[in-house]
Amino acid sequence: MAAHAHRIPLSIDYIEISVTDLSLAQQFYNRAFGWEFTAYGDGYAGIRTAAESPGEEAGGLALASEIKIGGPLVLLYSLDLDATLRAVTDAGGLIVNGPYEFPGGRRFHFTDPSGNELGVWAEA
Repeated sequence: MAAHAHRIPLSIDYIEISVTDLSLAQQFYNRAFGWEFTAYGDGYAGIRTAAESPGEEAGGLALASEIKIGGPLVLLYSLDLDATLRAVTDAGGLIVNGPYEFPGGRRFHFTDPSGNELGVWAEA
């Protein structure tokens, strides 16, 4: 695994997203958000977002035979919610809720090609 230097006690440090097609998921997240990946065999790829220093990772994509809907909801931050919504749909994501306003901003939820639901929010 690449270096991992967050180490902020009791904060979310690393997130793994289960996917049914690793290659398709990498293409989707790269196209939608510019994420880059480090391959660790046929069933796992480390995630590098714009927030990580070279060699660091924010999480990983893990190959799974099925996706279980529900559980924690991952929210991503955007400077331009409308542009991010277009990037998600252009990359093949399906908008399942919103965009809608909430105290302090706007957000939408989408599903990726494996059926995982994530959200994106921006300040008002």
